[in-house]
Amino acid sequence: MQMKLKRVLSDLGIPQSELAAKLEKPDGQPLSPAAVAQLVNHGQWPKSLDRDGLEGQIKETLFARGANDEHIHDLFVMEEEAGAAPVLAGDAAPALSNANSKESHTMLLRKHTLTAETKKHFNLPRDPFTNEMQDEQDVFLSDDIRYVRQAIRQTAKHGGMLAVIGESGAGKSTLREDLDAWIETSREPITLIEPYVLGSADTPRQGKPLTAMDLISAIIRRIGKGEPARGSLEDRSNQMHALLKNQAKSGKRHVLIIEEAHGMTKSMIRHLKRFYELKAGFRQLLAIILIGQNELDTKLDEDDPEVREMVQRCEKVWLRALDNHLEGYLEHKFQRVGVNYLDVFDASAFGEIRYRLQSSKTTGQGANRSVQKTSLCHPLAVNNLVSGAMNQALKVGEPKVTGELIAAAVRAGV
Repeated sequence: MQMKLKRVLSDLGIPQSELAAKLEKPDGQPLSPAAVAQLVNHGQWPKSLDRDGLEGQIKETLFARGANDEHIHDLFVMEEEAGAAPVLAGDAAPALSNANSKESHTMLLRKHTLTAETKKHFNLPRDPFTNEMQDEQDVFLSDDIRYVRQAIRQTAKHGGMLAVIGESGAGKSTLREDLDAWIETSREPITLIEPYVLGSADTPRQGKPLTAMDLISAIIRRIGKGEPARGSLEDRSNQMHALLKNQAKSGKRHVLIIEEAHGMTKSMIRHLKRFYELKAGFRQLLAIILIGQNELDTKLDEDDPEVREMVQRCEKVWLRALDNHLEGYLEHKFQRVGVNYLDVFDASAFGEIRYRLQSSKTTGQGANRSVQKTSLCHPLAVNNLVSGAMNQALKVGEPKVTGELIAAAVRAGV
């Protein structure tokens, strides 16, 4: 939904920033571009201002720029936005689905990179969103992300079982890479063990389910120094346990990391308890970190008797959407390439990014009908949407990315 005013501004070629400059508050100061963006894009009127007076100022401004009666009729009514689709997060590159597509509403926003001309347009020495993760300083840390990072490091250093849960593109892999860098720079005696999970799934029809033998084999390969794995499951299990105990005597610690953990079967989740209980005296030999999408939270249901014992030993942490930290995130990304983000973005862009990175789900019917909105304002989705809008800015010669350009990037199917 959008206010008809937004469509009229587009038809007349009036930027939201220009409208803001024409609208005066009681103290004679112009209305802020952010306030106009909230009004135009979401129908949110400034609470501190007289609405009737503000409506009059808007109509006068439009008439002065060539608006007719048809433009002004129902100017402030909310209407469906033609040609726009919600922009969703992801880590792959399909285009957005159209209204008739049968594909999932979690269709991934396709990857965009800044063109050479766009980088020159914004005075960028390099693309802040492509191959940008070079060291720990490149990791953006909100309070939520900092907490998750610390939970990962503490689990690796002191043991335990941790589930890191987040949408596709939320930054899970970035924190996994950050753990590797931290171990190297701090010279922690920690060995990461990562089973090969490509193609793993929770049913044989969808792929190859991860098994206990897969995990045992991965551990032996990683720390066995070329020692061949034994034949039977029991012999291989004993071999793994002996290797872990021998290395623990020299002060080494080991962390089993399972990515795409939402694809594990319940049986495999239940078996993780046995790995968690591998000990030498009181000392846990193998810390476990599970990394997965939101389906992992559903599988780790403490009310499910199949997995309850394991879940009771597992701490969960979530990588939340960036909504409240969007500006801080973009400031950080552009600061890392030596550019002030306010030289790139108009104030109207931030609210529009949040608005576009939403998923809506309708439940019930009639009086029981309700709409649930989920924020998908995660790093990868922000990167892709912003890159598309910056390329759009070059095409129309705009010096900054505005809310209108964010919307235009969506309509263009970025």
